[in-house]
Amino acid sequence: MSMRSTRSTVTFSRPFTMPGYTDELPAGEYGLLIEEELIHGLSFDAYRRTGTYLTVQGRGREAGRTGLRAITENDLKEALSRDAAATETNNHSDAALSPQEDLK
Repeated sequence: MSMRSTRSTVTFSRPFTMPGYTDELPAGEYGLLIEEELIHGLSFDAYRRTGTYLTVQGRGREAGRTGLRAITENDLKEALSRDAAATETNNHSDAALSPQEDLK
């Protein structure tokens, strides 16, 4: 079985949660690890995703430790969509707008 791993980074602008985990994670950059296996028997190379993991830095008593949290691709997409929607909503609120200058 041939495997490959791909690493990338995702950024959350606001604190977020992931299904299956009870704690809220702070805004910031998170490493993403995707593992795939080669599908044999095809006339071309194709891979099937076998795991998606979010790299989480420990906090408090766990500071200095890094953990991998198994997540699904759909859960990641939903969390990123919620983050983008919350950020866009905040950017369009009256509180986020700069006060207009008095041009008298």
